[in-house]
Amino acid sequence: MTELSTIYKLSLVTFICFIKACSSSCPVLECWLVQEKTGRGGGLTGATSQEKCLLHIRTDAHSHTAKSQQSPSDINPDRVYSITDPAATLCHHSLNPPRGSVEKPQCEINPFSPQPSDLKWVAPLTDSGLSPIYLEADWFSTSLQGLNKQVAISTIMRAPTATKEHNVILSVTSNTVSVQSRLGEPVLLDCGFWVDSSSPLSGSGFAVEWRYQFRGDGRLVLAYDGKTDRLADTKEKGASLDLEGLHEKGNASLILQEAEVRHSGMYICSVYLPHIVAQVTLELEVVEPPSVSIYPSSLPLAVQGQTLTAECEASGFAPLSLELSWEFQGIDGKSRPLGSGSVTGHRQAWDGTYSQSSRLELDTTKLDLGRGGEVICVAVHLGGTRQASVTLNVIGFSTLSIEDSMGMVGVALVLYGLIKFVSWTFTSSGSDVAGQQEKKDK
Repeated sequence: MTELSTIYKLSLVTFICFIKACSSSCPVLECWLVQEKTGRGGGLTGATSQEKCLLHIRTDAHSHTAKSQQSPSDINPDRVYSITDPAATLCHHSLNPPRGSVEKPQCEINPFSPQPSDLKWVAPLTDSGLSPIYLEADWFSTSLQGLNKQVAISTIMRAPTATKEHNVILSVTSNTVSVQSRLGEPVLLDCGFWVDSSSPLSGSGFAVEWRYQFRGDGRLVLAYDGKTDRLADTKEKGASLDLEGLHEKGNASLILQEAEVRHSGMYICSVYLPHIVAQVTLELEVVEPPSVSIYPSSLPLAVQGQTLTAECEASGFAPLSLELSWEFQGIDGKSRPLGSGSVTGHRQAWDGTYSQSSRLELDTTKLDLGRGGEVICVAVHLGGTRQASVTLNVIGFSTLSIEDSMGMVGVALVLYGLIKFVSWTFTSSGSDVAGQQEKKDK
């Protein structure tokens, strides 16, 4: 009986600890409140101010928070907010680093002004032209990035005017903040959203938009009007959405059928509700390692003092950055660098991949290459290191071993004897023919 009582008590303690751990799993986030400064006359000056604030995250508006705890000395008590997030999006583990950790998640909060959009795939959401009284409140947007880019989150929050009790109305999340893909492979850019079903904005439909940006170049990849169930006419070839998952689970992920070099860049996933929008930014990099080859594929036999030329070509790689170098590995297995040679500029192929060449001159007078070895071309790239090699044989008496010298002397003697034998045979045959002819004449 005592053992059962002890086990029950231990189980009860474990259960209570588990409940406490679950209730405290949501982090207290340090954020930067960024807003425009107000001038003396009450107007906006155009400059911005930054101020630290504290966000106490909870999943239930009636649950206890740690807000009663003393705030850090560098944070104004008026900048401590309670955030209710029923979806627990802001409770992601990467937003809650270990205590004492130097690295912290990125967090920024900005005042937000609800307004209708004139984009043709968003405009139907506000076609009534009426602004509900519900919008008359304090609105804020937050942008967060977890440790090691594990997650990117954007939320739109609403608070009754002049209060610090915020409710998440819309959240957009991505678990693929930075993606690498090989050329020709399918790519999934993750984007999901959640809407507070108790909000009046949740029953009027939604819209999803994907945009691409890279070095000043921008384009619409895909747009979908969830209210009328229509894709925009500007849909890019090979890009699609899982429409069933979009409506049932809020899965707005972008699917690229085959990764191309031109797909590398920044992607913005935006989710629209009537009057509000939240968006996350993702990065895609298409990485393809080079194919390396050396010309000629076999080097001619080199005599000591001769200069040979070899060319190395790296082709079919992306992105642009590449390092070409040469090495020589002797018969003894020892390697030494030969430099980068004469490197050409980049050339771009029809599929967007790049190629580059290096020309190497091997002067056997200046370089002690022994009896030869392997000439190796090395290409170092983000997609991996690749190399190609070709065999080099060098002859020269100064580098021959005793065995090689004796062998060459033996070969020379055999050749000399063979030449003398052939010469004697032809001479004897000629003499016999001349004698027979003389006898006939007589």
